Amino acid sequence: MQNSRYRIYSQYLKEKYGEKIYKIPINLPVTCPNRDHTVGVGGCIFCGEEGAGFENLENSISVIDQLNKNITYIQKKYKANKFIAYFQNFTNTYLPLEKFKEYINAACRENIVEIAISTRPDCINDSYLSFLKEIEEMKDINISIELGLQSVNYHTLKKINRGHSLAEFIDAVMYIKKYGFEICTHMILNLPWDTLEDIIEGAKILSALKIEQVKLHSLYIVKNTMMGNMYQNKEFEIISMEEYVDHVIAFLEYLNPNMVLQRLIGRAPKENTLFCNWNTSWWKIKDRIDEKMEQLDSYQGKGCSYLNGKALRKFKNL
Repeated sequence: MQNSRYRIYSQYLKEKYGEKIYKIPINLPVTCPNRDHTVGVGGCIFCGEEGAGFENLENSISVIDQLNKNITYIQKKYKANKFIAYFQNFTNTYLPLEKFKEYINAACRENIVEIAISTRPDCINDSYLSFLKEIEEMKDINISIELGLQSVNYHTLKKINRGHSLAEFIDAVMYIKKYGFEICTHMILNLPWDTLEDIIEGAKILSALKIEQVKLHSLYIVKNTMMGNMYQNKEFEIISMEEYVDHVIAFLEYLNPNMVLQRLIGRAPKENTLFCNWNTSWWKIKDRIDEKMEQLDSYQGKGCSYLNGKALRKFKNL
């Protein structure tokens, strides 16, 4: 049954490509500029040594072999025919341009309909985007860019050692849009230093920038990270699961109704975390979000009335 309260990614992909599409993660031997002293050191305080792709294959395996192995498994299990090659872990444009081209070209194969590239706002450049536009046109493969932002509060961004501010994100979005690529933005909705007002402002900024997709995460605390140490020293508190549900609902209400939701909550390996999703299965939290939205008659875009000259609506002919 199709969910009518928010726009679901799987439904969007089916509408776009005419059938079920599966996303195949690719893990490159790459790092981030706030790990190697370029813009910072140590990385984001919540990020572990493996980054975000804990289910990925080893980055020593070639792009072609990673794709072949994962596609063979998914084709056998789900009878799938079309896939998105997802360069997921760390900052995938933080590479010499020629090396980047080599990896992207390796992902261009017959059953790949889209290449999704996860990166940082401060690692967007015309040379890389121009190359990706050539790939899109010559190979007939769609390109999408996933940008980690996490918060629009510049105090929070500094606290978590992102190494960039909201300005770099806006700049990256403007560059990417020149090339016509869809953008997915990653947001964490329970960072300890963010308020509900920050969550709502995040939805409004993404909507004003006409971002096409968003991926929501709940914060998980990884062992042996700076945030893990802070958590164990009780330097901050994490909001309750019910408060997270409220944050998601508020975010969705202020979000442009055309924006696609890739995810409402993230996952992490329990064996390597100090805190993850309130010791609750991710799908139970998602069910609670759906249930509460039903109770409140809430839906995506319910509060999206702030764009296109809100104050001028007093004039009936506009």
